[in-house]
Amino acid sequence: MSNKTATIVGAGLVGSLWAVYLSKAGYKVTIVERRPDIRKADISAGKSINLALSTRGWKALDTVGVGDEIRKMAIPMYGRMMHDLQGNLSYQPYGKEGQAIFSVSRGGLNAKMMDIAEQVGNAQIFYNERCTGVDLEKGIVYTEHSETKEKKVYHSDVVFAADGAFSAVRYNSMQTLDRFDYSQKYIEDGYREILLPANSDGSYPLEKNALHIWPRGRFMLIALANENGSFTCTLFMPMKGEKSFERLKTKADVNEFFQTTFPDFYKMMPNIADAWENHPLSALAIIRCYPWTHGKTALMGDAAHATVPFYGQGMNCGFEDCTVMWELMQKHKEDWPKVFEEYQILRKPDGDGVQDLSLQNYHVMRDYVADPMFQLQKKIEARFSEKHPDKWMPVYSQVTFSHIRYSDAFKAGNRQDEIMKAVMAKFPDIEKVWDSEEVEKEILKSI
Repeated sequence: MSNKTATIVGAGLVGSLWAVYLSKAGYKVTIVERRPDIRKADISAGKSINLALSTRGWKALDTVGVGDEIRKMAIPMYGRMMHDLQGNLSYQPYGKEGQAIFSVSRGGLNAKMMDIAEQVGNAQIFYNERCTGVDLEKGIVYTEHSETKEKKVYHSDVVFAADGAFSAVRYNSMQTLDRFDYSQKYIEDGYREILLPANSDGSYPLEKNALHIWPRGRFMLIALANENGSFTCTLFMPMKGEKSFERLKTKADVNEFFQTTFPDFYKMMPNIADAWENHPLSALAIIRCYPWTHGKTALMGDAAHATVPFYGQGMNCGFEDCTVMWELMQKHKEDWPKVFEEYQILRKPDGDGVQDLSLQNYHVMRDYVADPMFQLQKKIEARFSEKHPDKWMPVYSQVTFSHIRYSDAFKAGNRQDEIMKAVMAKFPDIEKVWDSEEVEKEILKSI
């Protein structure tokens, strides 16, 4: 029996998965979680924005052999389905033939990951325990039970803070360090969820294997399928202003907004105004900080690099933290000071990169996906990439279907966008000649 010990603060997705990795390396793992056990509560499918699992996330799950368990609950989405004001549909595949991202319910996945942490990772999870502070140098975690107020102290060789965007470890302990950089920026938009029920016969009201988007300029609605025939829908919109959440005060306001803005959705869900208050209005923030490690303690996932959800990469990036930390554990033979130092130097640019990509993709989803020239640009890119895979991979594919670093993908994507715009501008009749040899040669010349 090994006497190596680790404490993880947060039994969310990253904390639960990381417990399996540590157990595999012979650590006795303790997890403290401020919430009650969500498996004992009634989790509705639309509890929180559905997640989109992609290549990075699958690699992290498969490395410790738990991917197949998650595949049982994941629904493949092969592309975006756009809904215009008239209810017309247009489809954009995400990648090459057969490539998909996978819709999973956050609540369902979190419950399953906790099961895996306990059964595969032999972790012990203590619920309703709020972290009140950490002695970063000594690896001591202090908690208080939310109901009994009992105080506890956990000593271990290493501590991992996987306790989310508003991390108690970061707030109570890291942010008291000298020269600790921290910024928290809310974007103008918030979101509200809506659960679109299954049809009366249990079938799906929309195409199940696509991510549905209703792009409307300054705001948008998206929908991802659940296992039970329903869809978790999310409306992203400014918090304040002419067309904003603050203007939707009454049921009549909500009805009129959906009738005029999303008429095909309103037909499927004429009782939208009654369901409007079922989920809270939530804000969206990007949180940046550094360093991510100190003494025996490291931040992982959202605690280190919380982002907005517009690339579907928040969870994938957190899972990739596990992959990277694991590889460094092997490289440095668990010499934790070396592991932690290289981890933060390596991952910080990618934490920033995923945030930059997420903000950029918000504008793409909101403003550009419905634009015919944008759609044409994507078509030209896809064709060129197919013919010259060694010279061009679309940025979406770099982020979603590869292990290229987020920071590199962000830079490459911006460069590619400049090339494409310049090439398209050279051909006044680009709509007619987009798939010609001349256009192809022009791109090759520009690379």
